[in-house]
Amino acid sequence: MYAIVQVGNRQYKISKDQIFLTDKTENEPGSQYQPKVLLVNQDGNIKIGTPEVSGAKVSLKVIEDLKGKKIRGYKYKKRKNYHRTWGHRQHLQKVQVVEISA
Repeated sequence: MYAIVQVGNRQYKISKDQIFLTDKTENEPGSQYQPKVLLVNQDGNIKIGTPEVSGAKVSLKVIEDLKGKKIRGYKYKKRKNYHRTWGHRQHLQKVQVVEISA
């Protein structure tokens, strides 16, 4: 059994007890929440939502907040004495799938 859920602006294919990384949400570590369920496959019986599957629930538990890998960027213009360095670290959450019900 698997489901496709929408967390923020991204969609994830998940199954029970799976742990995955997602963009940070307003939920605190240790709390549970229910995202939008777009598709549920239960032993070959597929239910597709328009846009959400009615009656389907997926429960996610936030394990921890963390930061992603550091990204370094650099741009320059030759012979103009111009260069710019920038960096970014994405805020992420580690999430575990507790329950999928259709």
